[in-house]
Amino acid sequence: MTISRATATRCAEARGGFTLVELLVVIAVIALLAGFLLPVLSRSKASARRVKCVSNLHQLGVAAQMFWNDHDGDCFRFGPVRTNGGLLYWFGWIDGPQVPEGQRRFDVTQGELWPYYEGRGVDLCPSFDYNSPYYKPKARGASYGYGYNLHLSAPPSRPRVNLGQLTNAAQLVIFADAAQVNDFQPPASPTNPLFEEWYYVNTYEPTAHFRHRGAANAVFGDGHVELERPVPGSLDLRLPRETLGRLRAEILLP
Repeated sequence: MTISRATATRCAEARGGFTLVELLVVIAVIALLAGFLLPVLSRSKASARRVKCVSNLHQLGVAAQMFWNDHDGDCFRFGPVRTNGGLLYWFGWIDGPQVPEGQRRFDVTQGELWPYYEGRGVDLCPSFDYNSPYYKPKARGASYGYGYNLHLSAPPSRPRVNLGQLTNAAQLVIFADAAQVNDFQPPASPTNPLFEEWYYVNTYEPTAHFRHRGAANAVFGDGHVELERPVPGSLDLRLPRETLGRLRAEILLP
């Protein structure tokens, strides 16, 4: 028996073949769903990074509290102290200015808080983009992603700040997401500003890094962590994409 071409075509269609129009419709639906899902996935990843940052800062806050307990409530100083050809800060030792930035050795184990947490990871914020084309390294690798409240660091000529003598210690920021804009050290320049790790926050420089969708994590004297927004008008316009600005004075000043 001979089967006609029309009959064969109808049989093929009956077996479940797709027409070109149907395939285009399926592709369009998949693209539409992907358009909805990708922003959700991106927000989920950002939320996971922020949660890890909160955990990091909480652990650093606990380390600071243990330091205060061992030193009768006295706060550690920011530094630097010149030693072994480099500079010793609260967060560790780093090569001095005789070594170009990006090539400096860094030793976190010499920092005053190291004995209280002894492990890398909690000192690096997962939302700090070390792969950004706008990032300028300070050491040979990542050093520290958080900044200390500089107002808790007394100069060497004065006694250390004592949290036990402060009435607002629980409402004071101890550490926060930090970075700064550099436009004066190669490869940065006034026409090519870059951002870099920075190690303190204060009331007069835009060094708080609002890298969590326009907010910064900060840990307070009682150990709790909050999201903070920049002070209006404080953003560093040299590199607006990085959202660097200042925290509120009332949570920084003892």
